[in-house]
Amino acid sequence: MYRLFVKRLLDIILSGMAIVVLFPVYLIIAIVVRIQMGNPVLFSQDRIGKDEKIFKLYKFRSMTNEKDENGELLPEKDRLTKFGIALRSTSLDELPELLMIFKGDMSIVGPRPQPSFYLPYYKEEEREGHKVRGGLLPPDCLSKEVQCDWETQLKFEAYYAENLSFVMDVKVILCTFIILYKRMKHNYGADDRPMLHVYRRGTVDEMTLKEWEKKGVPIK
Repeated sequence: MYRLFVKRLLDIILSGMAIVVLFPVYLIIAIVVRIQMGNPVLFSQDRIGKDEKIFKLYKFRSMTNEKDENGELLPEKDRLTKFGIALRSTSLDELPELLMIFKGDMSIVGPRPQPSFYLPYYKEEEREGHKVRGGLLPPDCLSKEVQCDWETQLKFEAYYAENLSFVMDVKVILCTFIILYKRMKHNYGADDRPMLHVYRRGTVDEMTLKEWEKKGVPIK
């Protein structure tokens, strides 16, 4: 009952209330981002949703669009602003995701929705995490680590999808407060973890990549 009905109902009610209450915060962050980093105020990217359906995710921008002499974007660490780091450390950059939750693309609690081009780099058992909606508050916080490694994160996500329950969601929510405190203390926003397709580069054969490409998944 919780998995099929109650969880979605709570997502609609709680996200709707949060959007209304936090509207002034949205406005302030948008103005600061616009002043410091220019347009657009929001960062958007295709992400992996429930049953591996792709949806558009939005966040407040935390980086500039500075480029080198060849017109290529500078590395992320060189484009992060102090305000952007603060947004990431407090997770305020993720507030626009409440709109995705209200719409139904995401849930309040669930696996992190990752970029669509990560799909070829998931192991079969890790794809179990895609059986549920991705969430704003991810289950890997149960590891109690500020930034866990990919193996740990994807293991927790698959476990969550298989054992989703009200009690599990409450545990994730409570652990999130602990992780947020640790993030602010350890300046999480400045952390630089390799992206999954870089971390697992060389572990996926060309034939598999081409098969995903035929399905419309961009390959990087």
